[in-house]
Amino acid sequence: MSMFCYQCQEAAKGTGCEIKGVCGKNEQVAKLQDLLIYTIKGVSEIIVKGKLDVKEFSEVNHEVFNSLFMTITNANFDEDAFVKEITKMIALRDELRGKLFVENAKSSGGFFRRLFGAKNEAADPAEVYNLHDAATFQVDSKAAMLQKAASVGVLATENEDVRSLRELITYGLKGMAAYAHHALNLGKEKSEIYAFAYEALAATLNDSLTAEELVALTLKTGEFGVATMALLDEANTTKYGNPEITEVNIGVRNNPAILVSGHDLADLEQLLEQTRGTGVDVYTHSEMLPAHYYPAFKKYDNFVGNYGNAWWKQLEEFESFNGPILFTTNCIVPPKSESVKSRIFTTGASGYPGCTHIEADQSGKKDFSKIIQLAKSLKSPTEIETGKIVGGFAHEQVFALADTVVNAVKSGAIKKFFVMAGCDGRMKSRDYYTEFAEKLPNDTVILTAGCAKYKYNKLDLGNIGGIPRVLDAGQCNDSYSLALIALKLKEVFGLDDVNDLPIAYNIAWYEQKAVIVLLALLYLGVKNIHLGPTLPAFLSPNVAKVLVETFGIAGIGTVDSDIELFMGK
Repeated sequence: MSMFCYQCQEAAKGTGCEIKGVCGKNEQVAKLQDLLIYTIKGVSEIIVKGKLDVKEFSEVNHEVFNSLFMTITNANFDEDAFVKEITKMIALRDELRGKLFVENAKSSGGFFRRLFGAKNEAADPAEVYNLHDAATFQVDSKAAMLQKAASVGVLATENEDVRSLRELITYGLKGMAAYAHHALNLGKEKSEIYAFAYEALAATLNDSLTAEELVALTLKTGEFGVATMALLDEANTTKYGNPEITEVNIGVRNNPAILVSGHDLADLEQLLEQTRGTGVDVYTHSEMLPAHYYPAFKKYDNFVGNYGNAWWKQLEEFESFNGPILFTTNCIVPPKSESVKSRIFTTGASGYPGCTHIEADQSGKKDFSKIIQLAKSLKSPTEIETGKIVGGFAHEQVFALADTVVNAVKSGAIKKFFVMAGCDGRMKSRDYYTEFAEKLPNDTVILTAGCAKYKYNKLDLGNIGGIPRVLDAGQCNDSYSLALIALKLKEVFGLDDVNDLPIAYNIAWYEQKAVIVLLALLYLGVKNIHLGPTLPAFLSPNVAKVLVETFGIAGIGTVDSDIELFMGK
């Protein structure tokens, strides 16, 4: 096969993409992504075996997490960007190896001199630390990279169960890196998160680890997933305030406009500042919708609404938007027309060949003047719908409504909450979630976060005593809010176990940020999560069995049978 990738829910035939990614990435991009991950595993082993202090290596920390983020599904399709990043990471890796030698030479009382004699100046730390090939290999061209990548991809791990657990950990780390990247853009980071990522990545190179040890590391990944989402929540709310109940316009105005997709609030803030007073409106798309819930963004009178639906609808919606589109992170679908492609800009970890990429300067500032100028020359958006949608039910807002919610539960007005967070996607099977929401009894409430909401957030499902039956907490990373809400309800009702709450979990997944959310929920002790529309292809039968027996993980069935099952619990 020319490539192999099974990291997303749309893996071909439910097993893996072998010729071209369903996401649209080609063989070269897939292989370069594999080599980039292999390279940062080598970086991690040097740091772990050398017991290097991560606090001293900010550039390495940031680039490793950027590398992880670049390989998330639908984030970056640019071969040249990956060649550049691999080259950069190999250089940083080799600098670390040199640092490793110097630091240990200082502290070893002449150990290296005795070991290597007069040649100690050129001694390779790999000889002392028995470093993995990932920490020592060299390539000098794109062709050499592709050749090397052919031997280090997912299938290089022969044992199916070990491979499954290694990939589960790696995909969780990719999601964790995405959230840490957003927090960093707002000035928040924690060295413990970097240190754990190195520990986990290095462990995926260790053939002596048993499946049981890898399972334990998987749960530890969930623990640090919680810590990372908490860090991002702190970063977002410190900078922009706590989300509040907000009506968001889904119609359009007759002004030139820019559409912002992805997840990064810092990029959105810079764009809003630079478009202020220019006559150019700004609309959110897909996962950027929850930006409207933050108080700090409400001061911008040109921040006017949300255009369209979830990421996979962009092929038609970008055509009708007419103006330029800024991708701040993943969720790119390869454009089919040159007219749309010419209007796409990328920044951060995102990228697409032939599209303009906007880099930050040393202070983190980005110049969006090219996007603004292009917007002024294009038509205003074509209206595709009208009305408003309501969101802003993150943890602090729900806590403010706690008495109303608790009374509704005690009175029987609310029988059950359904956590339907996660991702949307283009498969017809995902219509299940729309039908599920429509058929839920009127005494139930949906708690959601992520783009899965687009399957039902425009339905007229009514309210219960003034509480909307769809409570949108925000982006996929804001699933942390849903966990906090569950823990708060557990406290209010005086329960010992979060699983005793009238909450059911029916979660849709697509990519690696959903994986870290799942691992975070498992770490928090949440059981009986239903995951769909299919279970991950990267779960081997034995690993899936462990998840089923230990945590009650299950797939989905028919809408009617699943509702009967959930309501009967």
